Amino acid sequence: MDRVIPAPAVDPTSRPFWEAAREGRLLIGLCRDTGRHFWPPRGASPFTLSANVALVEARGTGRVYSYTVMRVGTPFMPAYVELEEGPRVFTNIAECAPEAVRIGMAVRVRFVATEGEGVLVPVFGPG
Repeated sequence: MDRVIPAPAVDPTSRPFWEAAREGRLLIGLCRDTGRHFWPPRGASPFTLSANVALVEARGTGRVYSYTVMRVGTPFMPAYVELEEGPRVFTNIAECAPEAVRIGMAVRVRFVATEGEGVLVPVFGPG
């Protein structure tokens, strides 16, 4: 990925997510009341509004649900990826020519550096 990604804001709530990303692990939310996964991870379930939630490691695999190709400077492909666990993640497709991306294409998470110190963000590529 040739595009420089700005560093995200890391706060006490998001710190566990970013620390896991640095280790190459993708964390998603789990509602303990319903057993359903959600994205983005946060302190309350989007299903029940309960604080009975946990951060759990995702498999890191899914399928392209929707995407577009932005051709300003270096082309990049913002996309929604539907994880095997169910939630859809807004991300970028990397390591793939724009012509090769397809709806339903199997993808796997990768982590790329940002302009910040040691912060890695999840993107998805063929897999």
